[in-house]
Amino acid sequence: MPVYSMTGYASGQHSIAQAAPGQDSRPVGHGRLGLEIRSVNSRFLDLSFRLSEELRQHEPALRELLQGRLKRGKVEVRAGLEGTQADAVREPSARVLQRLSSVQDTVRAWLPDARPFSVADVMRLGATDEAPAADLGEPLMELATRTVADLVAAREREGSRLASMLLGHLDQLRALARQAAPLVPQLVEQQRARFLERWNEAMGLAEGTASPDAAQDRALTEATAFAIRIDVAEELTRLTAHLDEIERLVKKGGDVGKRLDFLIQELHREANTLGSKSAALELTRISVDMKVLVEQMREQVQNIE
Repeated sequence: MPVYSMTGYASGQHSIAQAAPGQDSRPVGHGRLGLEIRSVNSRFLDLSFRLSEELRQHEPALRELLQGRLKRGKVEVRAGLEGTQADAVREPSARVLQRLSSVQDTVRAWLPDARPFSVADVMRLGATDEAPAADLGEPLMELATRTVADLVAAREREGSRLASMLLGHLDQLRALARQAAPLVPQLVEQQRARFLERWNEAMGLAEGTASPDAAQDRALTEATAFAIRIDVAEELTRLTAHLDEIERLVKKGGDVGKRLDFLIQELHREANTLGSKSAALELTRISVDMKVLVEQMREQVQNIE
């Protein structure tokens, strides 16, 4: 399965034709149904809708559609019906004109001085006989299905880029771990030699009152204690295990964002411990580089569904 980002955008439009009232089924104009969906990262699936008045009744169906396709993210849905220029000047039907003519004759029979209807009057009065409202449920859901599919595709493309970046960071972290592994034995050996040298100097000042065997035993004891303090083998082992699990989840795909977020926290913990046990500048540098990479991974994982 692919990895999905929680960040995405998609929009779509659908033309709605309205028929004239009565027996005349001629289209008298077109409306444009528009839908826009934006999504950003969130811990849970958070849906919000901004629908025009004629579309509010379809919110439950839209919500069900989105819940079936998305798992996480803050998702905002905007939808509305806009009229085109053709709707601004609608030609009255013959039936409406006959009614207006009859009304005008009746008025002028009683009020001979009344002025005739102007074109503006006819257009205004004729607009009161509206065409029946179109059923927007079916076209809205068809448009929503296409737009949600486009959103999922956009989130998949972004998720693919995030997965590639994560795998690249995993390779860099493994390289840093390989650099750190041989440093600890080298440091222990250097420290053991340093203890022996200092102990021999102390023996010289004491004019040989201490035996060489005692000096060596003391140096070995001090070196062992030092090795225990700076040993990062367990940290490197756990870090490698976390890297392997992250790689497995990224390649598996699907709903892995929360598990990846937890593993990133564990990676940061191991990198911190590695730095706190550092007894050499090189190991400190490796720890800092690791933490920089882990922080970059954290930002990317927070956008994964």
